[in-house]
Amino acid sequence: MAGDATTIARPYAEAVYARAVETDKLDLWSDILDLLAAAASDPALSGLIASPKLDKDQMTELMLDIGGGRLSAEGQNLVRILVENGRLSVLPDIASLYEERKAEHQGMLDVEVRSAFALQPSQVQQIADALKRKLGREINITSEEAPELIGGFRLRAGDMVIDGSVSGQLGKLANELGI
Repeated sequence: MAGDATTIARPYAEAVYARAVETDKLDLWSDILDLLAAAASDPALSGLIASPKLDKDQMTELMLDIGGGRLSAEGQNLVRILVENGRLSVLPDIASLYEERKAEHQGMLDVEVRSAFALQPSQVQQIADALKRKLGREINITSEEAPELIGGFRLRAGDMVIDGSVSGQLGKLANELGI
């Protein structure tokens, strides 16, 4: 289902991104989408979005009220389009896809590193420097301790995954042995 939501959200995210670049308002759109995604993710509101209790006009009014004065005219139009097409539930996916495009536009790449043991700041910097040389982009690393990896680390940068963990190597060996 998450893949379906991403497929549905992508055209909206691309359209918002294109408009943000055209008007040079990347940060404004980040704020708008963050606000709307947070609202759509709220358990009480997501229940209302999924239920037929409110008609489209009521749902639009509710979302615009939640936005208050923080929604530009174009942000309000986005809300109206999403309500009309029954797509409010994909707002978190739209926001996420938009942020990926924005980071790419700004030459940034978010990298997640999971390691068996906590990384020292110097190790994080070495990884960031190596990735910057390899990918030619500024790197923003978030690291997380994951003892189940046994040793080593697993790195995810966009679509690229590097698994240098002991558990990954054991899994590979087990697969080769047919275990």
